[in-house]
Amino acid sequence: MATGTNIKTYFDGAWHDADIPVMRAGDHGAWQATQVFDGARYVNDLAPDLRAHCDRVVRSARALSLHPGKTGAEIFEIVWEGLKRYPKDTPVYIRPNFFGIDGGHYGIVPAETEAGFFVCLEEVPIAPPEASSRLTTTRFHRPVLATAVLDAKAGCLYPNNARMLMEARTKGYDNALVTDAMGNVAETATANIFMVRDGEIFTPIPNGTFLNGITRQRHISNLRADGYTVTETVLGYADFREADEVFMSGNLNKVTPVLEFDGTNYQHGPVTKRARELYWDWAASAA
Repeated sequence: MATGTNIKTYFDGAWHDADIPVMRAGDHGAWQATQVFDGARYVNDLAPDLRAHCDRVVRSARALSLHPGKTGAEIFEIVWEGLKRYPKDTPVYIRPNFFGIDGGHYGIVPAETEAGFFVCLEEVPIAPPEASSRLTTTRFHRPVLATAVLDAKAGCLYPNNARMLMEARTKGYDNALVTDAMGNVAETATANIFMVRDGEIFTPIPNGTFLNGITRQRHISNLRADGYTVTETVLGYADFREADEVFMSGNLNKVTPVLEFDGTNYQHGPVTKRARELYWDWAASAA
C-alpha cells in the first residue's frame, strides 16, 4: 500500500501515470535490501531544496556500494518533468530511489553494474500548522555507524523506526523521542528534533547516529539569520522535560509542534510558529 494517491512513476526512461512494478524477485534490492531513497516536497508550485534531496540520494546510493547511473542534476530535471503532470495546487511527496540489481561477491556485495532507478510521486496533503504530536520514550535506539549504514537514507534502516512507533502507539502516544546507544537524544522515530528554552533553540549535535536532515539544516540557517541563537549540543531526556517548546523537523510536514513528552506539556509557542513562517518565506524567495 502506498502512502498517498494519484501516483506517477518514472521508470526505464519514461513517466507512467500509475503505481507500476519496478523491481524483480531476483534483484539485489529485493533480497539484500540494497535500496535507498530520498524525500522532497512540492507545495503551491514550490519544491524547496529539491536539488539537495536529489544530490543526497546519489550519495546514499554510493554509501550502500551501489553505482548510480544518474546525477543529482539529472534527477532534478526528471522530477520536474513529473511534477508538471500535476495541477500546481497539488501537494506531492517526491521519492527518487536507487536499488541493487545484480549481485557481486557471494551475492551479498552489489555488483559493479548500474543500479536500478525510479521516482515515485504521490499526492500527500501537508499537515496544517495546528497539527501536533505527543512523544514518549522507547527502549529502541539509533544504531552506530559501525553496525549500520547511517550515512545513507536507506530503506533497511526503517524497520527499527517502525518498532519505535509501534511501541509509542501501545503507550498511547504518536511518536517516540529516540536516543543513540550512549543515551543522548538523537531525533524522533520520524524526524529531527528541536527544543526551546528561555528563547534559545537547541538541537542534538550530529554524531553520525542520525541523519542531519536537509530541512533541519534549513531551519537552523533561517532561524540564525532571523536573530535566534541555535545551539547544536548533547541533549538528554531531562533537557526536553525542562523545555518551553519542542518541535519536529522533517521533509513531510516541515514543522510539527510537540505538545507533550511523557507527561511534560508544552505550548505551541512563538518560536515554533516563527520557524514555520521563516521556512515558507524562504521557500517562496528561493523559487
